[in-house]
Amino acid sequence: MEALLTFDNLVALLTLTALEIVLGVDNIVFISILAGKLPHEQQARARTTGLGLALGTRILLLLSISWVAQLTTPLFHVLGQEISGRDLILATGGLFLIAKATYEIHERLEGEEGHGVTGAAPSFASVIIQILVLDMVFSLDSIITAVGLANEVPIMIAAVVIAIGIMLVSAGAISNFVNHHPTVKMLALAFLLLIGVSLVTEAFEVHIPKGYIYFAMAFSVLVESLNLFAHRRRVPPPVELRPTYIKDGTASGAVARPALTEETPHPAPPQATG
Repeated sequence: MEALLTFDNLVALLTLTALEIVLGVDNIVFISILAGKLPHEQQARARTTGLGLALGTRILLLLSISWVAQLTTPLFHVLGQEISGRDLILATGGLFLIAKATYEIHERLEGEEGHGVTGAAPSFASVIIQILVLDMVFSLDSIITAVGLANEVPIMIAAVVIAIGIMLVSAGAISNFVNHHPTVKMLALAFLLLIGVSLVTEAFEVHIPKGYIYFAMAFSVLVESLNLFAHRRRVPPPVELRPTYIKDGTASGAVARPALTEETPHPAPPQATG
């Protein structure tokens, strides 16, 4: 144990923890978007389950580090390009992110009601399966990166546990912020498109420096933060009025008064007395 608590290992632990948190922000945002489709009472459980699956997936991959190392071995060639197991996973995961983010953007801009279709709410199991697929993609990328930064598996596991713990604490606040700001949610979906494209290009050995990607994302977040700050200073907070009616025609928050029609008798004028 004392051999692990060296200066180099502590630096590696802090570096890996920071890396896992940075890489996990996108994971949290996407989990929040998926969990937001569920009823309110199930959203927190979906986020906790999703992050728990992410923790389990990362630990299993770290314990099978020799198998992960073999994923970089070429399996076959396509047009002179070597394709490994890691390339297949990254390409599949990238295409999944592109398709899912495009669908979510379309749903929020167009909406199923715009086409006259009433969609069924997703089940808890379907949301968890989508989160699990996403966790596998992000876990593989982060674990391969972690292997290049540290040599001790216990150090890598400790970094993953600390990072997931921080994500669990902050997941609720991040989810509420994303769900209450539609422009932030749209920006997060655009980030997922960007990450999906980078995963696909990485699978075909077209390396986009991640510093460029993170800089573009950070710059977009800065611009959006300035927009939110300026909007908050310029526009007073909206007044939320209680709806008079809900869809089934019953009153909510106010007394429902029937409208006067030709068949509805008008109240008689008061008669003068005295």
